[in-house]
Amino acid sequence: MTEKNTQGLALYHFETCPYCQKVRRAMAELGINIELRDTRQNPEYREEQVNGGGKGQVPCLRIDQAGEITWMYESDAIIDYLKAL
Repeated sequence: MTEKNTQGLALYHFETCPYCQKVRRAMAELGINIELRDTRQNPEYREEQVNGGGKGQVPCLRIDQAGEITWMYESDAIIDYLKAL
């Protein structure tokens, strides 16, 4: 298994969301370890997400590349992005 470059990535999620579970399952299958930010357990994460990305929808992948931050919201788009790492 190769080490993926996941620096600068964070997944905003909560445990029982089926779309979040789908993304976490894909991460496990791909052997990708990303910082998980549970928006139900930590209201600061939700506030961060809403302020940065404009909405509190999960799952949401925060991508920080050289200081440029992108917020990706759809589970299939997130999974496609992770597969391309």
